[in-house]
Amino acid sequence: MTVLFIIIGIVVGGGLGVWLTTTVLRNKLLAKSQQVLKDAEEKGEVIKKDKILQAKEQYLQMKGEHDKRVNEQNNKLREAENKLKQREQTLAQKVDELQKKNNELKGVSDNLNKQIEALHVRQAEVEKVYRESVEKLEHIAGMSAEEAKQQLVETMTEEARAEASTTIMDIVEEAKITAAEQAKKIVIQSIQRTATETAVENTVSVFNLENEEVKGRIIGREGRNIRTLESLTGVEIIIDDSPDAIIISGFDPVRREIARLSLHKLVTDGRIHPARIEEVVAKTRRQIEQDINEVGKRTCIDLGILNMNHELVRMVGRMKYRSSYGQNLLQHSREVANLAATMASELGLNPKLAKRAGLLHDIGKVPETDPEMPHAIFGMKLAEKYKEHPDICNAIGSHHDEVEMTNLISPIIQVADAISGARPGARREVVEAYINRLKKLEDMAMTYPGVVKTYAIQAGRELRVIVGADKVNDADATKLSYDLSRQIQSEMTYPGQIKVTVIRETRAINYAK
Repeated sequence: MTVLFIIIGIVVGGGLGVWLTTTVLRNKLLAKSQQVLKDAEEKGEVIKKDKILQAKEQYLQMKGEHDKRVNEQNNKLREAENKLKQREQTLAQKVDELQKKNNELKGVSDNLNKQIEALHVRQAEVEKVYRESVEKLEHIAGMSAEEAKQQLVETMTEEARAEASTTIMDIVEEAKITAAEQAKKIVIQSIQRTATETAVENTVSVFNLENEEVKGRIIGREGRNIRTLESLTGVEIIIDDSPDAIIISGFDPVRREIARLSLHKLVTDGRIHPARIEEVVAKTRRQIEQDINEVGKRTCIDLGILNMNHELVRMVGRMKYRSSYGQNLLQHSREVANLAATMASELGLNPKLAKRAGLLHDIGKVPETDPEMPHAIFGMKLAEKYKEHPDICNAIGSHHDEVEMTNLISPIIQVADAISGARPGARREVVEAYINRLKKLEDMAMTYPGVVKTYAIQAGRELRVIVGADKVNDADATKLSYDLSRQIQSEMTYPGQIKVTVIRETRAINYAK
């Protein structure tokens, strides 16, 4: 029992201890929380007062700025109002002045009207006197005023025409005297400093064979080999009775060269059949294309032309396989480039620009497709496409007068092209075209009144026109020569220049009986 009471006492005592401890701690925490709450309220009041003070200060500051802006705007408005008042005063003064001037002008206008009326009356009197004088003169002269006027106009027209022909002849002679010597010097120096070659290109190539047995292998069974070669290269292969030779015909020199090289490789290799022909032709075409690029690059390097578009370089290389009237186009373009550069240097112009234009002037002749436009215009469009200098584009387009020349390089290119194409041995013309050109020259001269006979001589480089002495006087002969030369220049295409000579002969014949 004692132990039980002891245990109960311990339990009751522990419970009381815990209760007392908990009560004390609760009271302490409650007092501490009340103190924290009180401190927070005091701190909040302080912060609130600070915020109110800051708001008031900000309000006062904003109000001051607003008042300042309002005052500034009011000042500006007052200044504007003052200016407007000044302008109104100025305008009022000007209106008064204009009113005064208007009144003065009105008085002057009235005086002028009176004077004009007086002049009208005077003019009517003068016209009446003039008509009476004209009637008297017509009666005395026996012709009307219109007839006299027409006769005077005809006389003055004939005199003016004769004076104009004489003046033109004097101007031309003076220009020849002053310019011929220097022009000849420049042209001769240009030609002397440019190496030239004669025309060697044509429309056929000859492939030589070692013996006649190879012809049969080239033809193949039932002609399959030669048909394959012709279809792949686009040329015509002529195998006739010519000993140890095959003729390759075609207007495209690139295709002829591909066919010639392919034949050479096939004959050298010995294997000639359609599959092998296709392989060799494809390989040769790639080789020719590579050679075209190399020729273009080498030409530009030889001439010192840099930074040219690779497509234009490729077209320059294709010139090697083109010809114009039998003259190799690449050789012709190099020659024109050198001539143009020499002339430009002599004239104080840019030789590099002239050389570049000379090389590219016939670039329109080597397109892979056939354009439906003149080669000069097409070449100009190509140069513009690949960002060439505007002077170069104009020189290309105007070297056959398709477009107007806008710079001094253009006539130099035209002259250099004429020199290169007109020198002896440069070009070959088809006989029929040559005869037609001579006939056209003679027929063109016969269309002029007073022409009796015409003769195209010196291979078409001179046209002699014989006129009747009773129908054409000396002044008309000079004018006829000038007009005919301008017509030939505008309507015909020819290398070099054509001299037009008009011959007027007067014969006095009598018989002694």
